[in-house]
Amino acid sequence: MGTEGLRHILVVDDDPMVCMAIEVYLQRNNFRVTIAEGGEAGLRALEHQQFDLMIIDIFMPHMRGFESIRLFHERAPVIPLIAMSGYALANLNSPAPDFLRMALELGAARCLRKPFTPHALLAAINDCLAEHRPDGDIASAARLG
Repeated sequence: MGTEGLRHILVVDDDPMVCMAIEVYLQRNNFRVTIAEGGEAGLRALEHQQFDLMIIDIFMPHMRGFESIRLFHERAPVIPLIAMSGYALANLNSPAPDFLRMALELGAARCLRKPFTPHALLAAINDCLAEHRPDGDIASAARLG
């Protein structure tokens, strides 16, 4: 079966193991996946291909924290963006900044805290794709879930 009719997802993370796990799972669930290991590679992919959804890691080398979410959202404001973060603070007694809430304010449609389950990933993707359906066909979106 060809991949042309499948929804195309861009996954941007600097951890090759995270990328591989997400790629395998999404391909098994009938998505076309492009992997970009790092923010610069992800931005280049965005210039050359069309995507239905982006999954972007918040903290990557060569990008200052939320710069990645802001840049990807600015370059492709109509493509839903799922932000993911595995950031953990060494001192659990200090109040942690709410990175995922900040990502939502910068344009992310959904946020996932690593490690997340494959089911949580698929649910976030399906929710985003249903909400951002260009024709607004909620009935067919509901059947997908």
